Amino acid sequence: MSRGKVTPNVDRLRRNNQIRISPIRVIDQDEQQVGIIDTDKARQMAMEAGMDLVEVAPNARPPVCRIMDYGKWLYEQKKKEKVAKSHRHEVTLKEVRMRPKTDPHDMMIKVNQARGFLAKGHKVQFTLRFRGREMVHLDLGRDTFNAVKEQLADIGKVERDFKMEGRRLTMVLMPAGKIEKKDARPQPVPAGAPAAAEAAEPAPSEQA
Repeated sequence: MSRGKVTPNVDRLRRNNQIRISPIRVIDQDEQQVGIIDTDKARQMAMEAGMDLVEVAPNARPPVCRIMDYGKWLYEQKKKEKVAKSHRHEVTLKEVRMRPKTDPHDMMIKVNQARGFLAKGHKVQFTLRFRGREMVHLDLGRDTFNAVKEQLADIGKVERDFKMEGRRLTMVLMPAGKIEKKDARPQPVPAGAPAAAEAAEPAPSEQA
């Protein structure tokens, strides 16, 4: 009768003659339960199959051992670890700085800049700094951020909405999920628009 698989712990596995305790519960190379048998008999079974006897659950009573090709299994585990490591993606917080009265050309550049970050899986903090009497026009900042959210709705969603920090209004967008390549393309920038400024990592600065 077939039962659930026992997943070995890759840290340290006793195998073959390293297994001293007897009897043991054995699972064969076809994932079938052999039952509780003498360890010498289990080792003999493994040898006849050209495989190893590997202790996969030493704390069980009796311990559980599997008949397997240990070298092949170890290779596959390392391969899986390598693939998993290559798929890890470090999410960073990028910053796009704006002004309360950002003209349409600059707005398009900033939005495209943020779109590129979101497409790569990064979060984006929008920072809008008010200077002097601009503080009386907080509604302009909110209107600007609402426009940003609308233009990036296909690729980003709000992680943290408007937040006033001193003279800075901030908002954080995160990737909305799996995005088709066509969705991640920057929108055309009107002719004569200034070049996009480099985005900086979030840090206190007087630059807007």
